[in-house]
Amino acid sequence: MLSEANTFRNEQNLYCARISPVPDLVYRPVWSVMIPSYNCAKYLRETLTSVLAQDLGPEVMQIEVIDDHSTLEDPAAVVEELGRGRVGFYQQSQNVGHIKNFQTCLERSRGKLIHLLHDDDCVRSGFYRKMQRAFEENSEIGAAFCRHIFIDEYSHWQYISQLEQPESGVLNNWLEKIAVQQRIQTPSIVVRRDVYERLGGFDTRLSSCEDWEMWVRIAKKYSMWYEVEPLALYRIRSNSNTESHMNTGKEIQNMRQAIGIMKGYLPTDCADTLSKTALENYALYALNQSHMFSSRGSTITAIKLIREALLCNSSLNIICPALKLSTKLIWLAVLAKLRSYLGDNTVKL
Repeated sequence: MLSEANTFRNEQNLYCARISPVPDLVYRPVWSVMIPSYNCAKYLRETLTSVLAQDLGPEVMQIEVIDDHSTLEDPAAVVEELGRGRVGFYQQSQNVGHIKNFQTCLERSRGKLIHLLHDDDCVRSGFYRKMQRAFEENSEIGAAFCRHIFIDEYSHWQYISQLEQPESGVLNNWLEKIAVQQRIQTPSIVVRRDVYERLGGFDTRLSSCEDWEMWVRIAKKYSMWYEVEPLALYRIRSNSNTESHMNTGKEIQNMRQAIGIMKGYLPTDCADTLSKTALENYALYALNQSHMFSSRGSTITAIKLIREALLCNSSLNIICPALKLSTKLIWLAVLAKLRSYLGDNTVKL
């Protein structure tokens, strides 16, 4: 088992930084709730409040905010106001980017279980109690996650993630499911620290989708527990990394790259099939996003997403709706030019 772990780590160490074990003489709580932060003090209040409402005490739970050198807001003041000495705060000396900031979170964690909680996401009552019980009763699992609720910028519920199975428990055939679609949002998942120690940190080749790649990497090596109750809140907001990457088409490019990386984790007899399914899923997703941007009048972004969809998959299932959408965009552009021309001539007359 040790040689297998070393082999897997050696395959990853170029792009996935090593997570060193906690030194023997350092006290280790059960939990490390690590909150990566950047220019989001407005939501950090809500995040910290949701955690502190379930605080198990410093002997059991480390809580720390890791700030990526925020420039617009003062997260330290929020931590001091709400944490009152209970919540640790560490700030990068310069902006290092979100993946390296995640790496700092993992390195500074001391607990046996790590919960990475973004500074704009939250947990609901019972999250830590139920997740801890899952690990206590299932020593073989490497991670546990729950259903999550998507919320908007105003913390209003939008919709709930799909139900993976009827009852809470260890998932069957999970690698094949998670490899074809990102089904876990970061606030909903808890990972044993020794899993990160074995597999390394988040892949630095990816500027997004690094979480999906990590969950697949974990699923390759470990069983995972699923909690049916929705105990995590994942925020969708217009100025998020995901949204900005979607505007340029970079999000789909990262998905395509992640699928290529994850193919190497899959059994050889089904790797091609699963990767093709994943690419078709995200080609369809790109077209859906293109429809949304076109309805907003963002024609350039819509065209970029059609291109990315076709780069993911060029089957008739994708080509036909892509042609239909492209025709619509061309027609709308012609109408806009015609209206502009007629309007200009009317004014001249």
